[in-house]
Amino acid sequence: MESAEIRRRWLRFFEERGHTVVPSASVIADDPTLLLVNAGMVPFKPYFLGEVKPPFPRATSVQKCIRTPDIEEVGKTTRHGTFFQMCGNFSFGDYFKEGAIKLAWELLTTPVADGGFGLEPEKLWITVYKDDDEAEQIWRDVVGVPAERIQRLGKKDNFWSMGVPGPCGPCSEINYDRGPEFGAEGGPAVNDERYVEIWNLVFMQYERGAGDGKEDFPILGDLPSKNIDTGLGLERLAMILQGVQNMYETDTLRVVMDKATELTGVRYGDKHESDVSMRVVADHIRTSVMLIGDGVTPGNEGRGYVLRRIMRRAIRNMRLMGATGPVVKDLIGVVIDTMGQQYPELVTDRKRVETVALAEEAAFLKALKGGTNILDTAVTETKAAGGTVLSGDKAFLLHDTWGFPIDLTLEMAAEQGLSVDQDGFRRLMKEQRERAKADAKAKKTGHADLSAYREVADTTGESDFTGYTLTENESTVVGLLVDGVPSPAATEGDEVEVVLDRTPFYAEGGGQLADTGRIRLDNGAVIEIRDVQKPVPGVHVHKGVVQVGEVTVGASAHAAIDVTRRRAIARAHSATHLTHQALRDALGPTAAQAGSENSPGRFRFDFGSPAAVPGSVLTDVEQRINEVLSRELDVQAEVMSIDDAKKQGAIAEFGEKYGERVRVVTIGDFSKELCGGTHVANTAQLGLVKLLGESSIGSGVRRVEALVGADAYHFLAKEHTVVAQLQELVKGRPEELPEKISGMLAKLKDAEKEIERFRAEKVLQAAAGLAEGAKDIRGVALAIGRVPDGTGADDLRKLVLDVRGRIQGGRAAVVALFTVVNGRPLTVIATNEAARERGLKAGDLVRTAAKTLGGGGGGKPDVAQGGGQNPDAVDEAVAAVERLVAEAA
Repeated sequence: MESAEIRRRWLRFFEERGHTVVPSASVIADDPTLLLVNAGMVPFKPYFLGEVKPPFPRATSVQKCIRTPDIEEVGKTTRHGTFFQMCGNFSFGDYFKEGAIKLAWELLTTPVADGGFGLEPEKLWITVYKDDDEAEQIWRDVVGVPAERIQRLGKKDNFWSMGVPGPCGPCSEINYDRGPEFGAEGGPAVNDERYVEIWNLVFMQYERGAGDGKEDFPILGDLPSKNIDTGLGLERLAMILQGVQNMYETDTLRVVMDKATELTGVRYGDKHESDVSMRVVADHIRTSVMLIGDGVTPGNEGRGYVLRRIMRRAIRNMRLMGATGPVVKDLIGVVIDTMGQQYPELVTDRKRVETVALAEEAAFLKALKGGTNILDTAVTETKAAGGTVLSGDKAFLLHDTWGFPIDLTLEMAAEQGLSVDQDGFRRLMKEQRERAKADAKAKKTGHADLSAYREVADTTGESDFTGYTLTENESTVVGLLVDGVPSPAATEGDEVEVVLDRTPFYAEGGGQLADTGRIRLDNGAVIEIRDVQKPVPGVHVHKGVVQVGEVTVGASAHAAIDVTRRRAIARAHSATHLTHQALRDALGPTAAQAGSENSPGRFRFDFGSPAAVPGSVLTDVEQRINEVLSRELDVQAEVMSIDDAKKQGAIAEFGEKYGERVRVVTIGDFSKELCGGTHVANTAQLGLVKLLGESSIGSGVRRVEALVGADAYHFLAKEHTVVAQLQELVKGRPEELPEKISGMLAKLKDAEKEIERFRAEKVLQAAAGLAEGAKDIRGVALAIGRVPDGTGADDLRKLVLDVRGRIQGGRAAVVALFTVVNGRPLTVIATNEAARERGLKAGDLVRTAAKTLGGGGGGKPDVAQGGGQNPDAVDEAVAAVERLVAEAA
């Protein structure tokens, strides 16, 4: 049975039994504690924690999951992998243990012809929590599993919690006996290789307290509502139903290994080393496709780094198996063909996925050559010094400059018999992150613990956002925090976070900046609002300063936004939608949104593109946008189901989480997007859009920046003034300016070349005199001195080599010349073969001179260059070189 069919049967079975089918969420976790979705229940976590009321009593899903703690172990065994699909069924206060157990048994043992998975009942073993008599009784007396195939295990194996205070409960696992060829009998308590777990049923019935580890925490009592959370690993079930040894031989991974064989000639099963590489390639390429499909792009932080790390590890393992050219397009092609049966959006987005992946491959292949040379040199130097550990700064250099993930450096160093100073590397990485990291978390949540906001939400309910139609309204203060702590009152000068029952203030989200404005209380108090965030769903937190009076919870208030700022932001947001559509029309669907920021009068828009957008294309895009403005198209917003929005062709932004009901913003017949932001009513209100240019912000991602309305007009007015000034200077019409200025620059360049030639000739004219004036130091001809300041490094080097060539007669010769350029001393020293035979090496002499000058330098034994910070030390450096020559001669 193919994996796609397993998925279809799962969803159909539970839908027929009253479960709402919930599509897989993006692997980009909508949870600040998670980098990526790592379990099937993650999208349902707010329901289990009581943060949000579930919209259905029972649900089912097949969730895309990615786990990354053991990336370096992937390939070494057949059990480790990064991507998997978790089939789940969930009950929120509906059925409990008996219902979950009976449903699981029915689906697993129902014959294939009748819509089940057709597993033999006698091969299924059950584990329950050691104290869960109820679960054992249901399995034994209701389902009919023999007592000898039911085993009790402890808290470590059969008790579930999230690792923090909250819901928890015993669980029951269903295991499949793969037969004696996989080891000794005795059930899952004895051999989990033979008796492989396929389905875990979690019975959430208790509340746990604080504690460490999986076992050391107290049970505080029963939950008010008992829930069910189950998870069946699709890949594990596929392994059983397809009759293969491990997950790498199932249909969705085997095809990748077959393609790798086609590209390298290496066959899976030939030898251990290549088998490891095959598994790395299969797992990492599939995971890369799923990450890119959900909008992740390669980078050096967070999810982007995970993608970059696994992609580069896969590419290198292909090269270890003999691949010499690009391979990614062929590999991701088979993944899309296979996984696209389950996730059709991969097929739709094939071109975009390919574009991002191929750009990363090209960047890494270029970096691999240079980085490998750096690593080889570092390995040679380490071994020559008798060391066995590659320094942390070398590993950091490879990561920071050449894009080598640390695990790649670890693998390549290990192949050379060296370990790596990982502590040193991590220290440097930490220092870099601390220097670069913006305090985004503080901006989003202030200084408060999220529980403070949840408490407000639980007490008062969600804020009613009126800002789509109103710019001010009457409200009541229902929540107040001072310095991150709930408070009944605040006074003048306090930094506060205010929650209103109704608000016209837009909270930052979807790329749109928050509104600012004022909240005036009936008692005369005034709060200046500077930012608005939604730290927990549905709660608008207004951040500001009490300007006058006292603010108290329960007080009546009048909330009013800065209307001028809101209108400017709305113009920018509508212009962003137009730009998105115009770019897609010009570049194709690969120009998908990768981020944006809409601020007053200006916006930036990030989109996927493997290369820079030509200026002519950008001009056409700008013209198209402004043509749309002149058509005076109406902008309308409508709330509908996510399915209806997709049917209408609405564009969704990658990384955004959408509920069952979504808001669709339509601009005439030109643009249709899912969007929760504020917009103009008609495109004519934008006035003008001016694209300032585009640039790269990462591999495969470009950024357009633009001005809107009055800001665009002011920019063009300034440009007009500059053009008028240039007209006056060059005496030409506007259309003649490019040609006239180009001609002037060409003449200037020719003049600079002539001056450079004249200066070089003048410098070289001094060569004969310097050679004739060479001192004899114990049989060594030493031509040393200072040439005119301003002599460039190239000219100084040419002069030194010319002087060395003029010293004839087989004499040992050393030429050391000094100059000062832009206040910094510079020296070039050269020796001939006879001098080097007497132990005089240019590199040694330069290091002595450069140290005296307050700097450093180096080079080869025959010629070397150095410099420093102290121009007043040139005479001292000349004397130091003379002494060293005298000592060595």
